[in-house]
Amino acid sequence: MTLPRHSVSVTGVVVDDQDRVLVIQRRDNGRWELPGGVLELEESIPDGMKREVLEETGVHVEPVRLTGVYKNIKVGVVALVFRARYVSGQPTTTDESQAVEWWTEEEIRAKMPQVYAIRAIDAIQATDVPVRLHDGVTIL
Repeated sequence: MTLPRHSVSVTGVVVDDQDRVLVIQRRDNGRWELPGGVLELEESIPDGMKREVLEETGVHVEPVRLTGVYKNIKVGVVALVFRARYVSGQPTTTDESQAVEWWTEEEIRAKMPQVYAIRAIDAIQATDVPVRLHDGVTIL
């Protein structure tokens, strides 16, 4: 019998001085999301978040604080989401992103799937670290 496995992803919610959030449109499925991805086995959690943001946006960041933990119960992915501070670089498309933009909270609510939008909203608004379950589409 094979035991169920989880994977861990890391996401950076990069907020500029106008309270806009850096978002990407993925090349593989066209969805608008926050930059992030699977944590590699040998890297630390902060280093993984910085690497994923850089790979998808061309921007160097530093983690500020953990803002949420989210589990997709359908596929077993646990996402660690961090508010991140811009350090350097110009937002640009990459091999993983076909568009990179700064969005307001209202744009995030209107244009991003709920399970990704809540991560940005929690990073902007929450004072406690929420732990949420979802099924890939809906917050449970």
